[in-house]
Amino acid sequence: MSESPVTHESPIYRRIADGLRARILSGELRDGDRLPGENALMAEHAIARATARQALAVLVNEGLAVPRRGSGVYVRLFKPIRRHGSRRLSREQWGQGRSIWDADTRGRAYTVDRVEVTRERAGEDVAAVLESAEVWVRRRRYCIDGRPVQLATSYFPAHLVEGSAITLPETGPGGVYARLGDLGTPPAHFTEEVRARMPQPREGVLLDLPGGTPVIAVSRTAYTAGGVPVELNEMIMDSAAYVLQYDFDA
Repeated sequence: MSESPVTHESPIYRRIADGLRARILSGELRDGDRLPGENALMAEHAIARATARQALAVLVNEGLAVPRRGSGVYVRLFKPIRRHGSRRLSREQWGQGRSIWDADTRGRAYTVDRVEVTRERAGEDVAAVLESAEVWVRRRRYCIDGRPVQLATSYFPAHLVEGSAITLPETGPGGVYARLGDLGTPPAHFTEEVRARMPQPREGVLLDLPGGTPVIAVSRTAYTAGGVPVELNEMIMDSAAYVLQYDFDA
């Protein structure tokens, strides 16, 4: 007697999620569209509520959908921002009065909807990098197409930027790097460290992240041509919103 063939068909909730994902990626379901709810999926596929919930949870965990309490689950399909590591920081960009964000967004609407500027005593790690016990700190939240995508905290040696526009909410054309140039200390070299991790609770709230979405943490230090550190910038990015591009010569 021959044995029955072994099948490896995926669970029903995954097949439902695969179908919904295909509709999202094909453009049939667009950003902001409401996905079929649990009741609709139960009726269409003759499944239990728990199975319908699992199917929707797959898309939420992938970052393709976001639940809204009391309303349903909605498509969260965002065109990634291509962040070109060297091009955005070139002197040609900020030296001509352009924001480095213009290089990232390429015409898409962006806003800085939260700006906080304070003078503080530097933490141990910041003081070690900037060689300064007192710092001016700039905390911002950036939004693209109305969606929060990045939190940034910049630290500057207090003795260097005291009294300059860097200590004001609005820094003027070219941003902080142009102002550092005005002070005679333009950045000439940058180092960046990049890692991925899960967000802290406050980060998840400020970036409006669906559960299970990791963030990209970037720490960048700016140096003058003489090797003097003039800024430490710690950035937290929604990982689903970014493509990081770096170019290297062989």
